Amino acid sequence: MITALLMMAAAAGGPIAPKPLFRDPVHDGAADASTVRDRKTGEWVMFYTNRRADLPMDDAKDVRWVHGTAIGVAQSKDGAHWSYGRTADIPKTCTGETLWAPEVQWLAGQWHMWLTVVPGIYRDWNAPRFIVHLTSPDLKQWTCGARLELGSDRVIDASVLALPKGGYRLFFNDEQQNKAIVTADSPDLIHWTVGQRLTQTPGEGPKAFRWKGRYWLISDAWKGLLVMRSDDGEHWTTQPGHILATPGLQPTDRAKGQHPDIIVAGKRAYILYFVHQEGEEEAKANPDWKRRSVLQIAELTEKDGVISVDRETPTHVRLIP
Repeated sequence: MITALLMMAAAAGGPIAPKPLFRDPVHDGAADASTVRDRKTGEWVMFYTNRRADLPMDDAKDVRWVHGTAIGVAQSKDGAHWSYGRTADIPKTCTGETLWAPEVQWLAGQWHMWLTVVPGIYRDWNAPRFIVHLTSPDLKQWTCGARLELGSDRVIDASVLALPKGGYRLFFNDEQQNKAIVTADSPDLIHWTVGQRLTQTPGEGPKAFRWKGRYWLISDAWKGLLVMRSDDGEHWTTQPGHILATPGLQPTDRAKGQHPDIIVAGKRAYILYFVHQEGEEEAKANPDWKRRSVLQIAELTEKDGVISVDRETPTHVRLIP
C-alpha cells in the first residue's frame, strides 16, 4: 500500500530527470538550450549549440572548438528523458559557419528562431557576430528572415518576450558595451529599436520570462546566474548573489551553471543550464575533458520575490502545456 502511494505521488509530480538531462552523442558539447513543445506532435523539442568539445587542440587558448558549430535537436515525450534527433536544417544563405544560442518561440502564428551567427571559424574571440531571424511552420524547415540591426557588430544571445500591451521585447548581449544585457523593442518582430541597458556587469545568455505575476530575467554572469525581476517589464531589480554558482555534488553537475533556458509549466518553472565537465574524474587525466558540457534541469523556487534553485534535490518534471 505504501509503495503504491509513493508511486502515485511520484506520478503526480512527474518523472525524475536523470543527471545529466542530456548529453550530445556527436561532440559532447551541448550548451545554450531552447526548449519548446511541438504543437503538432505534443513532443518537447530542444534546440542547442553543439560545441565541438571533442576536437583535439594543441593550444589551450585556441577556441576553434566553439566555432564551426551546428545546432543540435533533441526530443522528449515528458521533458525528463531526451534522445538525440538531428542537426537543425538551418539555411546557409543567411547564416555562417558558426551557429550559437538558438532562441525558439511560437509567436504570431508561426515558429521563430533568433540565432547568433559568427561568419567563420576563429582561433580567438576577436570576430564579428550578429543575430539573424528565421521562421518555420513545423520546427524542421527554416526560412531566412532579416539580420537584426542593433547598432553593434558584436551582438549575441537573443531572448524574446511578448509584451502585454502589444509588441515584443528582445533581450541580447552587446559585447561592445562591456558585454551588457540590452533591450530592443519591435511592433512586428522585424523592425527593432534599441532600448535600455539593463546590466552594468558583464554577462551573456539572457532568458526573459513571465512567471507568478512578474517578469524575470536570468543571465549568465560567469560566476553563476544573475536574476532580475520586474513588476511591469520596465523597471528591474537585481537579486543579490547568483544562483547555481556553487558546483553541485553529483556526477556531471560539478561546476557552475551556465546559459539558462526556462520552461514555465503552470505554477511551476524549470531551469535548464549547461555544465562544463571540469569537475569530473576524466578531467584529472585529460585536461581537454573540461571543454565537454552537458545539460541539466532543476525546478525554480520563488519566495517573496526571490528565486532559488536546489540542484541536489531530485527534479520531478511535469510540463503542463
